[in-house]
Amino acid sequence: MEEIKLIVTDMDGTFLNSSHEMSPEFSEVYKELKKRNILFVPASGRQMPGITHYFGEIESEMGFIAENGGYVIYKDQELFTDVLQYQYIVEIVQAVREIPGAKAVLSAKKMAYYETDDQQFIDFFSKYYTKNMKKEDLTEKIDDTAFKIAVYHSEGSEKHLYSPLKRFEELGLEVVVSGEYWLDVMNKNINKGNALKILQTSLGISPENTMAFGDYMNDIEMLKNAKYSYAMKNAHPNVKQVANFETSTNDSFGVLKTIKDYLHLN
Repeated sequence: MEEIKLIVTDMDGTFLNSSHEMSPEFSEVYKELKKRNILFVPASGRQMPGITHYFGEIESEMGFIAENGGYVIYKDQELFTDVLQYQYIVEIVQAVREIPGAKAVLSAKKMAYYETDDQQFIDFFSKYYTKNMKKEDLTEKIDDTAFKIAVYHSEGSEKHLYSPLKRFEELGLEVVVSGEYWLDVMNKNINKGNALKILQTSLGISPENTMAFGDYMNDIEMLKNAKYSYAMKNAHPNVKQVANFETSTNDSFGVLKTIKDYLHLN
């Protein structure tokens, strides 16, 4: 195995267990990564605060890919910020309102905005979008930088959301199933893979020196940009086809197990 200089991992369904917890061993493993000058980068469809709050005081030493690649930070410095145009926000929100059971979240730099009164959903999505605010109408302009619209359906995103929303691909937007219940609509070429390239280029790190972990379709481009790409055992079949390796499930902290194997900590 070539020397690893960068480890990038999806969060939900990958690095975190089903209770959205990190492995209790992470802080010890992180110390070893730091000692060996290996950068650890979480990459998620979540908003930035929904990722960074897991890492506390080490946050300023790390890189982060948020919003499925729409927002990239390295050591507290912004490397890339995407902007979804207002006209698209209006059209997407109106389309989501036509889908029975669908709920839209407008994810932006300062806040995630929602218009539903469904308290059960608000409690659920607040786990991922920790800074959020209710708006009476999501089609009204906001004083914020919007990255994407995340759409939720309790009976499954592939089945209920992809078909009615994929027409936005014809407008030059990216429509990606990002989880069992979530679908994201954002600008074309916004994905975790291109975000990873931005990070690799700015740090002079090649895909040959990169290890990546993922479980869902929004991880595919990222896995393609790492020689040591791992699908979780619980990953979507399409992700397993793309990854070069497989590790155990998120609930058995497969990411940490693989990193420990590489570092000879087991």
